[in-house]
Amino acid sequence: MPGRNALFVPGPTNTPDRILRAMHRAMEDHRSSSFPALTRPILADLRRVFKTQDGQCFVFPATGTGMWETALVNTLSPGDRVLASRCGQFGHLFIDCAQRLGLRVDVQDEDWGSGANADRIEEALRADTAHEIKGVLVVHNETATGVTSDIAAVRRAIDAAGHPALLYVDTVSGLVSLPFEMDAWGVDAAITGSQKGFMLPAGLGLLGMSRKALDRRATARCARVFFDLGDMIAANASGYFPYTPSVPLLYGLRESLDIIFEEGLDAIHARHHRLAEGCRAAVRGWGLSLCAKEPRWASDTVSAVMVPPGIDGAAVIDVAYRRYGLALGAGLGKMAGQLFRIGHLGDLNELMLLGALAGVELAMRDVGIAVALGSGVAAAQEAFRATAAPLPPRGAPASPDAPPPPTRAAHERVAVAR
Repeated sequence: MPGRNALFVPGPTNTPDRILRAMHRAMEDHRSSSFPALTRPILADLRRVFKTQDGQCFVFPATGTGMWETALVNTLSPGDRVLASRCGQFGHLFIDCAQRLGLRVDVQDEDWGSGANADRIEEALRADTAHEIKGVLVVHNETATGVTSDIAAVRRAIDAAGHPALLYVDTVSGLVSLPFEMDAWGVDAAITGSQKGFMLPAGLGLLGMSRKALDRRATARCARVFFDLGDMIAANASGYFPYTPSVPLLYGLRESLDIIFEEGLDAIHARHHRLAEGCRAAVRGWGLSLCAKEPRWASDTVSAVMVPPGIDGAAVIDVAYRRYGLALGAGLGKMAGQLFRIGHLGDLNELMLLGALAGVELAMRDVGIAVALGSGVAAAQEAFRATAAPLPPRGAPASPDAPPPPTRAAHERVAVAR
């Protein structure tokens, strides 16, 4: 099909041309004396993205799933007990990973469409007076349901219980795109991948580990070879890796970090919130609802849209792709067929999202959902206009003192005014 690929799944995301050009290079010797000039600044700059002063960041030729395993096997032993909140498919898979590694998992099931329940976590930890629970597992941004959990509240719950459990957070679809504070939130293992907010192809697993978590390596007895942080720490100290890294992806990561710092994390977060508010306005304009049960849970990186009874969400996705070249996310696990997902993260702006929303409307009409063409697009346009930053006078250079993009509070004031 002619034209650009309309990729609106919640990952992988669009890869900017700058990153594609940065990765397009001949292979080189990853043992050369010049190679650390690439790797050392990357590892240092990742700490700025994770927002950690004392923690250490790692880059593996892997994915977020590999980082689940890395975080667990380097800090725990077979038979150790962990507490996990399950709010969607990726929380389910995180739990499955822990169980396959021989860990005992206390599962707290929540309604799919809500986030981790900090009160239940605190209650379970208070009851664990012997401190058998060694860790708490939470998914920051559950892409299967379009839900973001309050990680700061989970940390407060752990502290209120006076419990020493480590906090393991899957932020695969959260980091960069959503506010994330590894140190401030007391996250001990922050797990992510390259194909979401970093705007890269899949293939790099990224991990932030606190000093407390790294100290647990001394007593951890889970078997580990490829994912042994000891080997990685030793090699990274001189700017190398214990095995062959993905050199093109490292150059892509370098360019990604440059792009991130040029825009600024706060501006990136505000942009994602603005795009998400436009998408949510479109869903309301269609007369449909999100899987997220309350506005506080709604993700700024993906909207999971519930389809009417009698409609298969997979049909919307199929028609959108085959007829209009638009890729949408499917319902996963027990939400299969009940919804479709619109990813709005990464290298994205208003016009790109408006085009996707128009394609969604066409596909919904084609499968029998009675939406008025243009209704969601118009609602999103109004949301974008209502929260647009003021333009400088024509011909005037952009002022460094120009007001920042509208905050979440500004969007909420507009919503109340409506």
